[in-house]
Amino acid sequence: MRNLGSLANKRSSNSITILFKLPYYTQWGQRLVISGSDPVLGSWNLKQALSMDPVHQVGELVWCAKASVQAGFACEYSYYLVDDSRNVLRWESGKKRKLELPQGVKEGDVVEIHDLWQDASEGLFLKSAFKHVIFGGTDESEKETQVFHISQNLSKDQQDTVVVQFVISCPLIDAGTNVCVTGGISNLGNWRCQDGLKLSYTKDSLWKADCVIRKDELPLKYKYCQINEGGCALEVGPNRELAIDSGSNNLPNFFVLSDGPFRDTPWRGAGVAIPMFSVRSDEDLGVGEFLDLKLLVDWAVKSGFHLVQLLPVNDTSVHKMWWDSYPYSSLSVFALHPLYLRVQALSDDIPEEIMKEILREKEALDKKDVDYEATMAVKLSIAKKIFNLEKEKVLSSSSFQKFFSENQEWLKPYAAFCHLRDFFDTSDHSQWGVFANFSNEKLEKLTSEDAIHHDIICFHYYIQYHLYLQLSEAAMYARKNKVVLKGDLPIGVDRNSVDTWVYPNLFRMNTATGAPPDYFDKNGQNWGFPTYNWEEMSKDNYAWWRARLTQMGKFFTAYRIDHILGFFRIWELPDHAATGLVGKFRPSIALSQEELEREGIWDFNRLSLPYIRHDMLQVKFGSLWTLITATFLNEYQPLCYEFKEDCNTEKKIIAKLKSSSERSLWAEQEDEIRRGLFDLIQNIVLIRDPEDPCQFYPRFNLEDTSSFADLDEHSKNVLRRLYYDYYFVRQENLWRQNALRTLPVLLNSSDMMACGEDLGLIPSCVHPVMQELGLIGLRIQRMPSEPDLEFGIPSKYSYMTVCAPSCHDCSTLRAWWEEDEERRCRYFKTIVGVNDMPPQKCTPEVAYFIIQQHLEAPSMWAIFPLQDMLALKEEYTTRPAAEETINDPTNPKHYWRFRVHVTMESLLNDKELQLIMKDLVRSSGRSFPGKEMEVKIVASSGDKAVESSGDKVVQCAPVNGNTITCLKC
Repeated sequence: MRNLGSLANKRSSNSITILFKLPYYTQWGQRLVISGSDPVLGSWNLKQALSMDPVHQVGELVWCAKASVQAGFACEYSYYLVDDSRNVLRWESGKKRKLELPQGVKEGDVVEIHDLWQDASEGLFLKSAFKHVIFGGTDESEKETQVFHISQNLSKDQQDTVVVQFVISCPLIDAGTNVCVTGGISNLGNWRCQDGLKLSYTKDSLWKADCVIRKDELPLKYKYCQINEGGCALEVGPNRELAIDSGSNNLPNFFVLSDGPFRDTPWRGAGVAIPMFSVRSDEDLGVGEFLDLKLLVDWAVKSGFHLVQLLPVNDTSVHKMWWDSYPYSSLSVFALHPLYLRVQALSDDIPEEIMKEILREKEALDKKDVDYEATMAVKLSIAKKIFNLEKEKVLSSSSFQKFFSENQEWLKPYAAFCHLRDFFDTSDHSQWGVFANFSNEKLEKLTSEDAIHHDIICFHYYIQYHLYLQLSEAAMYARKNKVVLKGDLPIGVDRNSVDTWVYPNLFRMNTATGAPPDYFDKNGQNWGFPTYNWEEMSKDNYAWWRARLTQMGKFFTAYRIDHILGFFRIWELPDHAATGLVGKFRPSIALSQEELEREGIWDFNRLSLPYIRHDMLQVKFGSLWTLITATFLNEYQPLCYEFKEDCNTEKKIIAKLKSSSERSLWAEQEDEIRRGLFDLIQNIVLIRDPEDPCQFYPRFNLEDTSSFADLDEHSKNVLRRLYYDYYFVRQENLWRQNALRTLPVLLNSSDMMACGEDLGLIPSCVHPVMQELGLIGLRIQRMPSEPDLEFGIPSKYSYMTVCAPSCHDCSTLRAWWEEDEERRCRYFKTIVGVNDMPPQKCTPEVAYFIIQQHLEAPSMWAIFPLQDMLALKEEYTTRPAAEETINDPTNPKHYWRFRVHVTMESLLNDKELQLIMKDLVRSSGRSFPGKEMEVKIVASSGDKAVESSGDKVVQCAPVNGNTITCLKC
């Protein structure tokens, strides 16, 4: 074993020796280096970084390094895991470490620094969701008043003592709480927390204090504790220990113990999820509005929730029709959707006739579902009338001028785009003549104050300004009430959007984005968005993405990354595809023609062109087979067919089905015929790369095709092996590197807590990268990530997850329960553990069990769709369950229009439901807003609840005038 004491003996008499120690297990070919701001640490040049050496110490591998510095030395630094060529394999998360030598250090002294590797999960609690919301209320200046002045004499004149500096991170700490360290020596209170060494708050959630310790008191065992008016809370886990090198007679003069985070019971919270458009209130105009979030926040607080989650709220008005209800198809990634504007709040002086119009329209639009087109038309019409009355006053105000100055980089192109969209009656900017290609010069002319359409441009400014004010007001209200507002970051943008107009080089416009076949759709999904040109985006360090996150961070303190797999690899489809089946991953390592030929695969046209034989046509189209064949196919050799030029893609097939003169002969069976033709055109084994004809990709589920079934056994075996290799082996390192290039830029560009939607076909590299980056994953019980399970087991979920019984992309809890009797029975037996027949309906007891099960999971967050929580009371289940579904992923033209059938005001008056939910949250050990003694129902009779106060948690909560009995009771 290397003797660390010998390093101390070699120090120069006119310098200070710093010894770094970091416990970290590595694999062969890996090592640690320290890179920092000072030349002694390489000045942030990893090739010049200070190298570390491994030492086995007290049963663990500790990496050590030595540096000689001068008095007054200070720097920033971080640890990096590198290979033998110093290529970075992993780096620490969080902010750079700051090294300042302890007081009293002088020339000739030795300072030994004990660090712990900073994991990304630790940095989560320094994000705004926790720092400024859940644990907000004590700012830096207030904490600095809690400094304790250490009265101990820290001079190092005595040879039998050392100075130990304790440093601990405490991000989850309430106002008025102090931190101290206690241990088995008198200077640390002899394990009495109240007598321990009190630490001083510095900044960035760090607390520190210096302590003189006799050498004969080493090695030292100790722990940290938090003290407030309620008493003392000792950190969990084993004692910490300052270990020393038993083989050394010369100890360092100073120890700096950088002890990582305070070890507490893992923090867990709960939240509610609902699309903005689905919220209903007494004040809304046909759709949920940003100011309704204040009511939702009030309900969340009363129900014990720390989080409100929304779907994307960006403008999607590409077509100016109900198709635009799809919230993931952004017209602009910066502009907010006018749909969510409250027109009554545009002015304090709205004329009486306009107020009467608002009341009339409010009654007309108060429907079961959102009428997207009517609501948009009414809101914009009323807003235009108010704008005409007050435009000069608003546009000249200092508030508007500030907003415009801070947002004009995206606001001016957005307003110009909306004007051109309306003028040309299309968002397809390729149809805009001279304006088809964007330039700053054209933009300045379009937005000039001298332009005859300047009022139109200013109206779009005006709408975005008020949307900004209203969402900001709601966001501030949420923060004030300790509720995290969680947004949604769509993976794509509409191909006819402001962003593709202004930044066409950032997109691959001849492609479409989607997802391969999965739980949601056996044919895959085609979202229609162009894929990203990541190579071009990297040239300015992903400035477009960083700007998106910065803008989002103005309103939200957390966000969901839609389809996070897209940052590893995206499912890329040709722009002529209508479905999501025949695609390939980008980036990916293709099968080369040379590789295939080595394996005895050579007939590439046979494998990559649709395999259509005479017998298939009769089976698929029955009596219509001759008509379909004559219309869509050519017989290129006896009994072998190919598609005609005018229908040799999926989109061409759709067009020809609708335009053919023979359409009347198959009109009643058009959907069935389209599916049959799609089956034929998708009946391939290999996909030839359109940009490189010598590269091929195995078609997803190629063994399901008759093309594969008719191959010889050798070809089948080779293709099976290559298929598995392509989808599950050869891409892993490529996809990992791709994600580590892009995701850290996103995560570091804002202070929001990030969660990743990681459902579907998950490569093995995804979860380790998410863990490394501190990204919280998603777990839906009916879509387990374990291949051998039909239902996920919430009690076995990992901590860094969000768990939920359903989400917006699937049926609600009630609908799912009622869809499949056999599945319902299997769930009842395997998850509930009961052999009885389950109820046919999702009763309140069923909903209670499933919600409780998720709340008790180890997951950091349990987030429930509002519809699932309403299932706790029968009075909210009168609406057919199928009507509560938000999205049908199998339908690319789904109308996103669900509205909750009860207003937020009514829910706020329902104390019983609030108490049921809060009891569930409290009994699960999850955090909730406010910690005051609260009244809770323990029994009920009829419509009157019997209440009692106290901390007792009831296990069987009352619902609908009766106490629910646990499904297992």
